[in-house]
Amino acid sequence: MRDDELMTAISEATAIIGDRWSPRVIAALLDDAPLRYGELMERLDPIAPNILSARLKKLEGDGLIVSSLYSERPPRYEYRLTESGDELSDLLRLLAAWGTRRLTGETGPVHPVCGTPLQVAWWCPTCAERAAPDDDGTISV
Repeated sequence: MRDDELMTAISEATAIIGDRWSPRVIAALLDDAPLRYGELMERLDPIAPNILSARLKKLEGDGLIVSSLYSERPPRYEYRLTESGDELSDLLRLLAAWGTRRLTGETGPVHPVCGTPLQVAWWCPTCAERAAPDDDGTISV
């Protein structure tokens, strides 16, 4: 990937999830979806109701979450991630591990069997080969 393509891709991603609350909304929905508005309010305390409503509408418009009506009177919705939203799980876990290291100095998540700190690696699921970035920024085996 060329530098200009990389910057365009990063700009696209941060335009969608680069605010303070969107990653937290997505993270709240990762393991426990669907969640109702009130449940999201509790998990994201101290988010203001108008901010949560705006983020839910934006994330739905961006195709990361979907709302489903569960009560018609009054209209009430529950929210869950789309496949595209669920694809952010690894990114959010990496951000959380990075934040933990910065806040606490800890190494981050470890393998529960042997205690070794986990590492992130690019790999091909078809041929099970590890990939590494080339000098020009592309990924190859």
